[in-house]
Amino acid sequence: MKHASIAMLKARLSQYLETVKAGEEVIVTERGRPIARLGPVDPAAQRKAHLDRLIRAGLARPPLKKLTPQALEALLRETGPADPEGRVLAALLEDRAQGR
Repeated sequence: MKHASIAMLKARLSQYLETVKAGEEVIVTERGRPIARLGPVDPAAQRKAHLDRLIRAGLARPPLKKLTPQALEALLRETGPADPEGRVLAALLEDRAQGR
């Protein structure tokens, strides 16, 4: 665990953030006394925050109910509709070629 004064933190913020990204905590001190702790964010909290932003932007809807392991397994086993002519892939490649 690293310690950093407020002045040091301000001067080298990027370095301390790299330390935090690597999973280490940084204790911020003021006149030698700890006042704050910087640490990595829990991945589950990051996913929840991302989903919340998507919901607020209207790009996602909140789940109506919790997904059970059995329902997830069934969902993963499902296959999409048959596309023997490859029309979906052709449309996707055309969109990409046009920059969409």
